[in-house]
Amino acid sequence: MWGRQGEASLTYKRMSSRDYAKVDVEERSALSQNGMEQEITNPSWRLSLPHIIVATISSFLFGYHLGVVNEPLETISSDLGFSGNTLAEGLVVSTCLGGAFIGSLFSGWIADEIGRRRAFQLCALPMVIGASVSATTKTLEGMLIGRFLVGTGMGVGPPVASLYVTEVSPAFVRGTYGSFIQLATCLGLMGALFVGIPVKAIIGWWRICFWIATIPAGILAFAMMFCAESPHWLYKKGRIAEAEAEFEKLLGGSHVKYAIADLHKSDRGDETDTVKLSELLYGRHFRVVFIGTTLFALQQLSGINAVFYFSSTVFKSAGVPSDLANVFVGIANLSGSITAMILMDKLGRKALLIWSFFGMAVAMFLQVVGANSFVSGSAALSLSVGGMLLFVLTFALGAGPVPGLLLPEIFPNRIRAKAMAVCLSVHWVINFFVGLFFLPLLEQLGPQLLYSMFCTFCLMAVVFVKRNVVETKGRSLQEIEIALLPQE
Repeated sequence: MWGRQGEASLTYKRMSSRDYAKVDVEERSALSQNGMEQEITNPSWRLSLPHIIVATISSFLFGYHLGVVNEPLETISSDLGFSGNTLAEGLVVSTCLGGAFIGSLFSGWIADEIGRRRAFQLCALPMVIGASVSATTKTLEGMLIGRFLVGTGMGVGPPVASLYVTEVSPAFVRGTYGSFIQLATCLGLMGALFVGIPVKAIIGWWRICFWIATIPAGILAFAMMFCAESPHWLYKKGRIAEAEAEFEKLLGGSHVKYAIADLHKSDRGDETDTVKLSELLYGRHFRVVFIGTTLFALQQLSGINAVFYFSSTVFKSAGVPSDLANVFVGIANLSGSITAMILMDKLGRKALLIWSFFGMAVAMFLQVVGANSFVSGSAALSLSVGGMLLFVLTFALGAGPVPGLLLPEIFPNRIRAKAMAVCLSVHWVINFFVGLFFLPLLEQLGPQLLYSMFCTFCLMAVVFVKRNVVETKGRSLQEIEIALLPQE
């Protein structure tokens, strides 16, 4: 599975980086006339698929650790002696967010300094240690330390996964592979809910739930030793020969020359310069960073996490048990993720974003109507439950998976890792405040006004995407960079 294609390896002859710089339009035309043009065919998607699957284990862990305490929280609080303490229970859930914020702040520096592969291995380490601490602790403090450590790994994993998947995927399947991240997160959430089912029947089962999390983390750290390093990162570091070798693993020998030539096209001679924060906040990089941070902000302000927080209450009022409610939400999320994977490279990122946010606005409107006092009880419950499931489904179609794929595509190679770190930090900050203020605002404003605000943010997102987001479907990262970044 990890090997190179034998025929390609035999016929492929490595050239120097100076030779690749000469691969321009005239050379391609000459090759075409001689019948030697091979770039017209897409590289095999099978070569890069194993590397993508390993990378998305980090996303599976992200989803698993988000959901691992949902079912066992009551048992954990009882066993560790803080039953009935809502503040302590909230800390067990939210300490991960604090750790994730810290991890995301440093994710760009880590990915740029030690490479994408080692960054994956580094993020797996606190996940193994943190899960082990949580599984063996006998105190609240130990649980919080374990959750914080896991959170730091969660903060590093998603941005590095987005970077890696974007940089090693062939352009024609980059959208499909990018959707694997959302799909893996969804499977992680569902896996955590499934593993947590016996928690009330088996004493101490919640400890097993944490121990299980160490297995995929260990697999991630081990399997990454056999994965390709990002050729874009190697090129950025001036390691051209190694970048060529990794392109050969990922694309096949016949496509290496053109992949390196594309990297030369966008090379401004400053690849190895240190990226300063000021470069991201103003100047020629401001536009793409502004698009990225705004997309992640609107993603969270749409109310997706509030919907997840409140879903059990809505289903309970409709007489649906919490475990069955989780199944319904999981099916909606998984269905949307699979559909997005199929459509990402057919309809494109921009179309999916627009229709996703519009569908979320419609779903929120249904919940606003359901919260109206003039609507009868059964109709109100139907609108609330239907609106909630529609919201989760449409979110998974575009607003969930697209930002994590689109942003590494539009960020230039030189700033890609650090720009993703800035955007993910904004994501975690807004995520934290939405979770903090949702219930108080719900009590003060009521569901009708609060859901109206979420609906408004979704419509704002539609307008923002239509005006600012460019389509990246089927285009190489270098073509996107040249199109978006003004020439100096």
